[in-house]
Amino acid sequence: MGQPAASRGRPATVTLGKAMLNKYARAFFTRVLTPFAAYLIRRGVSPDTVTLIGTAGVVAGALVFYPRGEFFWGTVVITLFVFSDLVDGNMARQLGRSSRWGAFLDSTLDRVADGAVFGGFALWYAGRGDDTLLCAVAIFCLASGQVVSYTKARGESIGLPVAVNGLVERAERLVISLVAAGFAGLHKFGVPGIQYLLPVALWIVAAGSLVTLIQRVVTVRRESAEAEAAAAGQKEQGSGAAT
Repeated sequence: MGQPAASRGRPATVTLGKAMLNKYARAFFTRVLTPFAAYLIRRGVSPDTVTLIGTAGVVAGALVFYPRGEFFWGTVVITLFVFSDLVDGNMARQLGRSSRWGAFLDSTLDRVADGAVFGGFALWYAGRGDDTLLCAVAIFCLASGQVVSYTKARGESIGLPVAVNGLVERAERLVISLVAAGFAGLHKFGVPGIQYLLPVALWIVAAGSLVTLIQRVVTVRRESAEAEAAAAGQKEQGSGAAT
């Protein structure tokens, strides 16, 4: 959720809204939503407010519909609120704003939205879905997704580039899961066998998240060793020059 990276003052990342819309669709909806964004600005609504409302909509869609097995309608609600990602970014560009606070809010609420989506899946399988294993897989997807994001943020905070994207990042996790959930929900409309898409998607996301986590940990370890070796080399050169 939240404003795009360029307008929110943070390194470029792929948000849920960007992930679910290709560049041509984004350009179209940006043009369509620009008047609406301008209207909100005139009404005194801030981009941060739109970000908060968008996240609240995603959380509501996930935690109200998914635990009841209403995967189709839950995904529809989530997708509608995903458009807030385009609206608040458009507003920020029109206002010419770029702030550390906006970047922080954006990243924080991304984690909240992720937790709600996979938490909704876990609640379904822990309850009426009656599948303890898939409940555990959904919880693993939730936890591993948070840790994958943390490894990059923590690595960058100690001065490392963390120059690896990984097999399954946030965009892939959400698109795979939400698309599968939406189609799985068509089972209630009489489409046979399609409900198995969601379990398959959760296993794919779980495996991909584990691989991505390993990739990032290995990258941070390598970059840390290289940085320490470079620092030691500079220290030795400094000592040699002093003598």
